[in-house]
Amino acid sequence: MTSALLVSLKVLAVDVPLLLVLGTAIGWVLAKREFPGRRLLSFLVLLPVALPPAVLGLYLLMLFGHLPLLQELGFVFSFPAAALAALVPSLPLMVQSARVGFAAVPGEVGGAARTLGDGEFAVFRKVTLRLSRRSLAAGVALASARALGDFGVTLMLAGNIPGRTQTLPLYIFSQVEALEFAAANLAALVLTVAAVAALALVRSLEGGGYGRQLA
Repeated sequence: MTSALLVSLKVLAVDVPLLLVLGTAIGWVLAKREFPGRRLLSFLVLLPVALPPAVLGLYLLMLFGHLPLLQELGFVFSFPAAALAALVPSLPLMVQSARVGFAAVPGEVGGAARTLGDGEFAVFRKVTLRLSRRSLAAGVALASARALGDFGVTLMLAGNIPGRTQTLPLYIFSQVEALEFAAANLAALVLTVAAVAALALVRSLEGGGYGRQLA
């Protein structure tokens, strides 16, 4: 189980910064900007949540498995593929939390900062980001828990290779197949503790300020 746990932690180490950057950027654009195609972008960002994991994994496999450069690099069934497979279905959770948090910041607050001479980036950093930090933290917690527990997309795109792409959910699957239920239950306990901790953090963040708007 140690090897699978390390692979899962490595996936999180790659995905959490990406979730924070991409989720925050896309959430801000959807909450604060009007542009042609905004509704389509919102639909496409949320689509991975609605698609069955096997279908999403198959689409990613067909897409990345037929790109010549990625074929040469051996992307499919590799660790980068495992990181991407966990990222895609978890990103919508981060985007949605960021979007709700940014939309809850009154425009008048940013306007007041601009009258004091702050530029757009300063307004974002000093006002918007600060007032949305609870929603962003909740989004990171939920999206990380989703990435840690991904099974179907990772299996389709990265396979179940011990020490390389086998994460904890895939390890559980392998142990059940081998009728090693003690090992499977131990790994399941680790994921359950992580899920409960993430949910407790989200509930704690919802207890104050703009976090209530996530409920």
